[in-house]
Amino acid sequence: MPALALIFNAFVWGLSWFPFRHIERHGLHPLWTTCLIYLAIALVMGIVRRRAWQGFAAYPMLAVLGLAAGFTNVGFNWAVTQGDVVRVVLLFYLMPLWSVLLGWVLLGERPTGGALARVALALTGVVVVLKAPGTDWPVPSSLPDWLGLAAGFGFAVTNIVLRHLRQAPGESRALAMFCGCTFVAGIAALGGTAIGAIASPLQATPGWFGWAALLGTGFVIANVCLQYGAARLAASATSVIMLSEVLFASVSSVALGASTMDPRIFVGGALIVLGAVWAAFARTPVRGDDRASAST
Repeated sequence: MPALALIFNAFVWGLSWFPFRHIERHGLHPLWTTCLIYLAIALVMGIVRRRAWQGFAAYPMLAVLGLAAGFTNVGFNWAVTQGDVVRVVLLFYLMPLWSVLLGWVLLGERPTGGALARVALALTGVVVVLKAPGTDWPVPSSLPDWLGLAAGFGFAVTNIVLRHLRQAPGESRALAMFCGCTFVAGIAALGGTAIGAIASPLQATPGWFGWAALLGTGFVIANVCLQYGAARLAASATSVIMLSEVLFASVSSVALGASTMDPRIFVGGALIVLGAVWAAFARTPVRGDDRASAST
């Protein structure tokens, strides 16, 4: 069941680019969309499940979980709306690199030779993906590229914090993530609107509401699935299962003309995914990961 829950989460996020783009066509920026959707969810849950607020006093790390989830959602939602969906999703899933760096910094785990090899494999895939014809250096060349990378890092932090908070009530974890998404997206949206970088939500046409309601419902179910699965499986297993999002996003976006799948992207993506799969199978079982998480 935890694995199936994570696959459903990946399915929702792999197809989320589609409603986001429809909403943007109605004049609502993805930052405002993210803020409004999660604000509605947080308000409803905060009223219906009032006991969820009690967890914040007992588990201060819930605030970190909220911020990490917020940065993840803002970066990913904005990136897939503006850029090539497959490219963004591949940059998002640099899990071997972020896992090694976070394990080193937060857990004091010095990287092994195998870990460094997996990082090198993933980075090689990134170089292949980013080294498009006509570019001098394989570096992120657009805002969606940077947003995809930042969102991937935020997702890695989210998974680590979820493991750390596995004893916290599930409803408190969910509420923290919803509030964090509302806060981070709201700050970014207000700032962008204030400087004229994005349009005011008051200028949007009413057609966005139906798509937003559908997206919000999917996000609620996906969030419950994510915290259920990530809290019960090793972080390595979570990482590799969530890679199914690459498949969902690639097939849907290429089929609907939102991405291109040339040989360069295919090879680079295969190297990134291979690095993540290798990282998952190289890790210890759940009990070992539980001890590591408990030490953070």
